[in-house]
Amino acid sequence: MGPLAGIKIVELAGIGPGPFCAMLLADLGATVLRIDRAQPVEQGNPRPLKFNLLLRSRGSIALDLKKPEAVELVLRLVGQADALIEGFRPGVTERLGLGPDVCLARNPKLVYGRITGWGQTGPLARVAAHDLNYIALTGALHSIGRHAQPPSPPLNLVGDYGGGGLYLALGLLAGILEARSSGKGQVIDAAIVDGTSSLMTSIYGLFAAGLMSLERGTNNADSGAYFYDVYECADGLCVSVAAIEGRFHAELLRHLEIAPEDIGAQRDKANWPKARALFAARFRTKTRAEWCKLLEGTDTCFAPVLGMDLAPAHPHLKARETFVEIDGVVQPAPAPRFSRTQPERPTAPQPVTPENTDAALASWMDKSEIEAIRTAGLVE
Repeated sequence: MGPLAGIKIVELAGIGPGPFCAMLLADLGATVLRIDRAQPVEQGNPRPLKFNLLLRSRGSIALDLKKPEAVELVLRLVGQADALIEGFRPGVTERLGLGPDVCLARNPKLVYGRITGWGQTGPLARVAAHDLNYIALTGALHSIGRHAQPPSPPLNLVGDYGGGGLYLALGLLAGILEARSSGKGQVIDAAIVDGTSSLMTSIYGLFAAGLMSLERGTNNADSGAYFYDVYECADGLCVSVAAIEGRFHAELLRHLEIAPEDIGAQRDKANWPKARALFAARFRTKTRAEWCKLLEGTDTCFAPVLGMDLAPAHPHLKARETFVEIDGVVQPAPAPRFSRTQPERPTAPQPVTPENTDAALASWMDKSEIEAIRTAGLVE
């Protein structure tokens, strides 16, 4: 089931963007086999397995890649795979005996996906860092935050997942499509700094045109504009408005009962402080629920600011089944939607047990082969 049914991917276990990419592909029907370490890597946020949602929808086996026999087993799997995902520092898989040259020699059509922060080349390529550092270097972090305040870390959405995992998934799928016509695989160098910079393309265009200031919190979409911001309500909860276009702005003013002449021209930044004060005062006159009753469903570009405790229960997201509950954990459903090849419901992350190992390997080898590698002590 799913549009990627039939595609087989080997994932060398890592953290962050690599597992996110693997989850996206597995959610859409690809058969992904995760190769975990015999000694699990340290997690930044230790938690029970069922809450490690990036590991859903695929099976895993545990191997000691210091053993040549285990490396050979991975190469056997690579021989059947369309793609491989690895997220180590440059040179690590080469030292393990699983670098691109070795894997492509075993499978010339393999698409070898590498996800790192700095990329495979450049002076910082082998230096440790995290999402915040990568987006800091690209101009993205500098642009996010309020006026006269330091930049605000946007979780790790912009770097790890947006600029990293999503771009790796795009690169892998593009590589697989090309390999089907050329018969040749290749290496995908997905660097978070590259992907994040790509996400900033439109913003760099505005900056080059003189329409985007380097001063945070002074632009249309960075909290500078009163008509594109968050406001506190009478109960201390918040709502968002994004009435950029003139017709939506006029509709919002009408519902807020603010006369256009009390604000002046929308695009004149000299009017923004006065307009912001009017908006702030008006939104404090009602609770968030009251504003929702008044503004939801109108063309005012409005939405309440919901926490993760309330978002899944919102009527719109419930109607679309944007969230699902799996093994007692509420989590986002696969995206996007497909009219004909709808993916199956995600499955919960599974522990490495003999039964689960058999199930994970069933798409890759027959029962006698599985029993042989178990007898050899390679898997549980």
